[in-house]
Amino acid sequence: MSIIGASLVIVGEVRSTEDLTLDGRIDGPVTCEGGLVTVPVSATVVGTVIARDITVFGRADGQLIATEVVDVRPGSVVSGAVIAPSLILHDGAQFSGRVEPNQLDAALSVARFQRKQRDAQAG
Repeated sequence: MSIIGASLVIVGEVRSTEDLTLDGRIDGPVTCEGGLVTVPVSATVVGTVIARDITVFGRADGQLIATEVVDVRPGSVVSGAVIAPSLILHDGAQFSGRVEPNQLDAALSVARFQRKQRDAQAG
């Protein structure tokens, strides 16, 4: 498991091949296909998050794309789109946006295309 510490602010893309805990602030896309991304209470993520499972205790603003489940816990604040076959929205969580369980394949294709474009621009 990789952990991004609470004192870190990352502006740009984060990619991981193992489970990832984002304890700081991330402004940009996060990709952890096949793994779990956890957004703790102290964390803020602004951008698209792609993972097998996404659990939010803190703040997330953007698309949450999970191949299995997005779990929005009490006290968390999520705004944007949730694209996953399963969404767990706990009492006390704040959610503003849309849920699109049938758009998973399309969302993953678009996200992969955008990642390839970023890679090409980076050189």
